[in-house]
Parts: sequence; C-alpha cells; structure tokens
Amino acid sequence: MPSKMLGKSTLSKRRASIYFALFTSATITGCNDNASSDKPLTSSMASKEVTQVIPKNPDKNAYFGDLHVHTSYSFDAFLFGVRAEPDDAYRFAQGASLDHVGGFEMKLKSPLDFFSVTDHGVMLGHYRAMADPNHPLSNHPDARIAAQPKTHKEREMAFALARDWVTPSPRQGEINDSTIIQSSWAEIVSSANRHNKPGEFTAFIGYEYTTTGEVDQANLHRNVIFAGDKAPLSPFSRLDSENPEDLWRWMDQLRDQGIDSIAIPHNSNGSNGQMFSLTDFSGKDFTQEYSDIRMRNEPLVEISQIKGTSETHPKLSPADQWADFEIEPRIVSSPKISKVKGSYVRDAYLEGLKLSSEKGFDPFRFGVVGSSDSHNGSSGGTEDDYFLKVGMLDAKAEDRGSLPKKVNSDGQRYYSNTGLVHFGASGLAGVWAEKNTREAIYDSMRQKETFGTSGTRIKLRFFAGYKLPKLRRTDFISAAYKVGVPMGGQLNQTQNEIPEFIVWATRDPKSAPLERVQIIKGWLSSTGVQERVYDVACANGMKVNQASHRCPEVAPSVNLEDCSYDEQVGSVELKTRWQDPDFDSSERAFYYVRVLESPICRWSTWDAIRAGVDPRTDKDQTIKPLEGVTPVGDKDILIQERAWSSPIWYQPSYSG
Repeated sequence: MPSKMLGKSTLSKRRASIYFALFTSATITGCNDNASSDKPLTSSMASKEVTQVIPKNPDKNAYFGDLHVHTSYSFDAFLFGVRAEPDDAYRFAQGASLDHVGGFEMKLKSPLDFFSVTDHGVMLGHYRAMADPNHPLSNHPDARIAAQPKTHKEREMAFALARDWVTPSPRQGEINDSTIIQSSWAEIVSSANRHNKPGEFTAFIGYEYTTTGEVDQANLHRNVIFAGDKAPLSPFSRLDSENPEDLWRWMDQLRDQGIDSIAIPHNSNGSNGQMFSLTDFSGKDFTQEYSDIRMRNEPLVEISQIKGTSETHPKLSPADQWADFEIEPRIVSSPKISKVKGSYVRDAYLEGLKLSSEKGFDPFRFGVVGSSDSHNGSSGGTEDDYFLKVGMLDAKAEDRGSLPKKVNSDGQRYYSNTGLVHFGASGLAGVWAEKNTREAIYDSMRQKETFGTSGTRIKLRFFAGYKLPKLRRTDFISAAYKVGVPMGGQLNQTQNEIPEFIVWATRDPKSAPLERVQIIKGWLSSTGVQERVYDVACANGMKVNQASHRCPEVAPSVNLEDCSYDEQVGSVELKTRWQDPDFDSSERAFYYVRVLESPICRWSTWDAIRAGVDPRTDKDQTIKPLEGVTPVGDKDILIQERAWSSPIWYQPSYSG
C-alpha cells in the first residue's frame, strides 16, 4: 500500500542516515524494510489451518516461544554469512539441530512451543537474489560487494550501500524490486503455515518493521505478528513510511479485511528516548485517538533480548538494586549512548499513570514478552550454550569480547571494542493459553496474559482480587480466574477493601533454582509518580523482613572453576499471597512480578573458563589502547536469570 494512502507520510521529508558500522552493536541488528500491499495472499499461497478438536485447559498452560528471529531473507543476516532458511528456523524451534556459520551446532535443550520468523521487511530477499548468478539482480554493478563481501573494507561498503538503498538518498529504493519482496514473503508465509501444527507447535507469520526516529536515528523497530494463516501480499516497510503510526493504520485496514495482527516494539533501551516519547512521531501531544490506535495495535512490548534488557535503568530506578541488569547502553545501530528517559518500560508505565490522570487515557499499557532477535535462524540459547547473534561477526570469543585479543607478558589484557560483550543469551516469550494453537496463544497475547524471561523457562502466575482463594486449595487457579484478575488486566476499586495478590513461580528444571519473588509497584500520589520493589517470597523457607521488605541475602554458590552451583541454594517453587502494606485506594497504581533465579555463570564467563583463562571483569585491570582495541566497561562474571510478568493495573473508582 503506498504511504500516500495513509495520510501524511514523513518518508520524503526526512534525510535519515543509519550508522551501519561493522563492529558496533549496530552490526545491523535490525535496520530495514520494504514495499507493501493490503491485499491478502490467495488460498493457493496460504494454506488453511486444519480444523480439529484440540483439548483445552481452562486453567491454561504456560507456553514458551520466540517471536523475533531472522534468517537469510534479512539482508543483514545474509551479510553476516547466515544461510539458514525459514524452514531451518522452524525445524530448529521444534528441536532439530542447526549449523552456525562459525562451524558449531545449535540445538535447544528442549523444543519451543511457538515461534515466528521475523525477517526485515525492507529489501526482503534482495541480497539472496544478488548472490544468485541466475537472477537478474546479480548483474547490478554493486551486487558482488553488497551480497558477498570478501574483505573488511568491502563489508563496510556493503553496509553503506544498504544505508543508501533504504534511507532518503539519491539511491533510495534503487534495488527495491516488488517481485522479489512478494516471492520472498510468500515463501516465509508458506513456511510458517507448513510448520504450524495445532496442538503441538504454533508457527506465526511475522516480519520486522524497521524504522527510526527523528533524533540520532533512534530505534523504533517493531515485530508484526499475524493471527492466522493469511497475510498481505507484501509487508509494510520503512519505504512505505517511517512513521509507526502509519504502520498502525495499515494494520487497522488489514483488520477490516479479516487479517488481524499485533506489533511488538523491541529494544526500547536503544531508542534514545524515542520509543516511549511523550509526543507522537510529529512531535504533537498525545490524543485519545493516538492512545486507542497504539493500544489496539501494540498490546505487548519486548522487555528483554540479545541486545539488552529494557525493564528499567539504574538512573531511573536508583533504589532498585537489581536495575543494572544486562544493560546495553547504546542506540541500536549506533555507537552513541542512548538517552535513558523514554527508553525503558517501567518508566513508560509510570508516565502512563500520569497521562491517565491528566488526560483520561494511557498509551503505555503494554504487556511484556521476551524474544531473541537472533540473526542465525536460531534463538538466544542459554548461558552455557549461547548461540550468539550476528553470524560470523561474533562467532569467535575474541571478537565478542569475552576473551582477550592480546595478553602482555605482565598479564595485561586487551579486549575487542565491538561492544558485543554487552549482548546476552536472551530471551523468551511466555504465554498462558488454553491450548497450543494460533488462536489460543494469539488471544492470550492480545489479553496480555504474558510474561518475558531473560532466556530461562521460569513459569510465572500472577493474580489480583479482593477475595482470592486460599493457596492450599487444589483448585485455587480455577478459583482465582473466577474471582480475580490475571496479569495484563485491570483491577477496579471496590469500596475500601485492600486488594490481594497471588504469585506462583516454578523454576526451569534445566536452570538454577529460584532465589526470590518480587512485586514492583508504581503509583501516582499527590507528589507525583513513585515506585518501590517488594520482596514477597524467599527461597529455602526464609522470611521477608517486614521493615525493609527484603529477603535475607544469600551468597552465590557458583564454583568458578567449572561453573557448577549448589542445587540446594534456592527453591523449586515460590508461592505466596500478598497485600500492599502501603496501599491507598485513591491512588492509581500498577503491579508486576519479577522472579530471580540463584546466580550462575554468564556466557562470557563460560567462554573464559572453557579457554582456561580468568573471566573478564575490567575492574581490577589497567587497560591501555592497543591498535584500536579497548575495553568497553565492566562486565559481570555471574548473572541472575529472571522473569517479568505483565502488570495488573489498579484503577480507583473516580475518573479524570
């Protein structure tokens, strides 16, 4: 659909320049998209989901998946040496092995329940075509360098070409071939439909809309996930419009034709304050219409992935000692440091409370998921089996910054300055649904009964209400659904009663036991927005200190010689019933759960131990520049994997 059909387009008015440097977190971690159409694929191109009776569980099951994966159809993944096809990716998600371009095997410890290949909509399949000697595009004068660079210099040139082809420049759209886009997209759609197995494995049709903001090319990327087996003939991309609001209008128009979808923003941490800006794309104040269209199309946000976690930041939450978790400090696809305000989910929730009070609407009522953003056709993996992100560029530990590039005779170590050491083995989407089908999982995503993890498979329940069932009841989940509100919902004031909360978390049997469960509260008082972290359940039967609201501190049990840990330090499950000791029925508030595992070795520590060297810390070493190779900052040796629930919002009876 041409952007002129969507109202005012900003594409022709912006002279964007995306930084495509080879060795920054940019490494094109997502900067592209292309032509679109509002016409659905025909029945010959989109297979129908077989109608069958699949048993459902009214109490719902936890399903884990990844809604953000790139294959060779993404031009950047192709440049990274990745040749995995969508079929390869879906087979990987179901438990098959997949070869990494670096020469090792990628295989999940347990299959996933749902998955989506989300290749960039811009230049979709174009680099594959340029590398094919039988395709006319291979005759383009820049085809060899663009699709098959052989040297460092040629790779830099290839990224520069991509910049010119997808942003306002004299060469913009030069290789924008709609027939390549449509044929590539048809194969991606067909692959998802081929691998979708109702009741066993759900494959969603999806793609990434890759756009940027007005300031320093701030990340405004979204993954678009379609509900069923139909999709438009082409994805809507940045070449249609760089304004996400135009994407939402396109999604609305498709919905009118029976094609439903949701968009999931990702890497708000690298958005330079733009993902949760307090104005629209044109800089105008929010309106009710803006809030409605955003919430209709973006009910979820990606809270954690390989390029860092977007829950909160130490500068925003200085009293939260767990806020400094897997922080990737830079703007996506840029070496510049991202502005903190407007880039993190918790802060957006707090701003939403103010907007709700002042204007009567809240465009930031997102549920949360995690996903990987793998560009290897795989996923993020686990700390002890990290699958990396950018193909050949981080296949070697020296290039990803976990092993030194050089060690002097005096022991002084020098590390790569790529910044890839900030990347992590994250994340996964968790969904509570009645059965493993597209319809059931998609409905739960729309209802925000979702949670995100940093890669672990913690199962997390969260309910609020006024007369919630006792935990000792065998049917307390069924009862909680009847009388309470699950994660993602709103709890309204009932007279002057104080609400109750039920939290139930169970460990990933293939990861560390649980250390603690926390409830994060944000509220709007007469003095402004505030936040607080409450520990509500402690491992090994320990009790929360009622004055500090903290569990007793537990020393990590990790043996840094082999990364083993004590299985008894932590719990298999943590379950509790809690009331807010600071509750005020007149104050708007939100509550969400954060579950922390006991510490384990981070992937970078695993790299060092396997190589027989000390793990990198940077804290106790004097490191000098060496041929452009410098440290990028402190990096933790251990990591506390975690899960986050979608919030439950509390609404006082008054409005305004």
